[in-house]
Amino acid sequence: MYLASVVTNNTINLRSVVDGLAQVQRPLLISGPCSAESEEQVVNTAKELAKRGVHILRAGIWKPRTRPNGFEGKGSVALQWMVKAREASGLPIATEVANAQHVEACLNAGVDVLWIGARTSVSPFAVQEIADALKGTNVPIFVKNPMHADLSLWMGAIERVRSTVEGPVWAIHRGFSQYGQKEYRNAPMWEIAIGLKMAMPEVPIICDPSHIAGNRSLLHPVAQKAMDLGMDGLMLETHPDPQNALSDANQQLTPAAFGDLIESLTIRSASAPKISSADLTALRLQMDSIDEQFIELLHARMDLARQIGLHKWEKGMTILQMERWKEVFDTREKWATRAGLSPEFIQNFLEQVHKESIRVQNEEMTSKISRS
Repeated sequence: MYLASVVTNNTINLRSVVDGLAQVQRPLLISGPCSAESEEQVVNTAKELAKRGVHILRAGIWKPRTRPNGFEGKGSVALQWMVKAREASGLPIATEVANAQHVEACLNAGVDVLWIGARTSVSPFAVQEIADALKGTNVPIFVKNPMHADLSLWMGAIERVRSTVEGPVWAIHRGFSQYGQKEYRNAPMWEIAIGLKMAMPEVPIICDPSHIAGNRSLLHPVAQKAMDLGMDGLMLETHPDPQNALSDANQQLTPAAFGDLIESLTIRSASAPKISSADLTALRLQMDSIDEQFIELLHARMDLARQIGLHKWEKGMTILQMERWKEVFDTREKWATRAGLSPEFIQNFLEQVHKESIRVQNEEMTSKISRS
């Protein structure tokens, strides 16, 4: 069922939009310009997207940039462009809000869906202001992950909104700022989104490949990964002339290219069959066994770390020995490469293991000092 089917005589019934969100088959598709630049741009994009199965039209109205003097959106005047695009296409409309004034303007204009951006979800004060402004409404709200990787902060933003609104609250995974990130604009850190799904299984998650990738050439693998992980939908930025877009030109697609991308995705079932095949069960049992052995090996490694900590205490050595750490990192990275594991994975793994080793060594040395 397409969300657009709830439209009658160019008028959106909000209750129908809310109900429609729950009935749309995976994936929910949200698309439109990064920024609403003109009425013609927004309306034409909406018409083209309606032909390609999009459920919700998105566009940025207020666009605060990382640095000043860039294009920061057309402001409230663009809300009427969105309303006209809805009338022309039959698509519900969505935009980002960053404060109570934005919420009021959107509610007065009749915007159907709102989202809280990454620059806002990082601040509990800002999220609470928006949540208070939305109190008692049933407008569907999407909450993007905060810019830095903090699962609790993301969950807190969702909880603040859920405590005041009566409509559905969804999450949007748009990646995380990470110093030194080269491949993507924002590091996907899929494990954070998976962590949210585990902690809040009732909250649907939309993936925003545009902001993760930052480059249209990388949109497909990110979108496919999101679908493979069972995410509930995609938000992709589209523009009739991406190269000349006033914001985020590199990551936007034409509506036609958007349609091609969606058609090329493989959409697998997000739910497990009621009865797993015997082969799958056997493989999972093998994985369980390996995980159990892996944890036992980690336990044994930490026991050795304690013994090393005791030795360092006896010899008057510091816990952190940089030459040894470099040796460990270099050798394990080579072993991982030979085993076909990614350097990024083994680096993250080693950093966590080293952090825990330092903790247990410090615990051992502190214990010895307190007894001496």
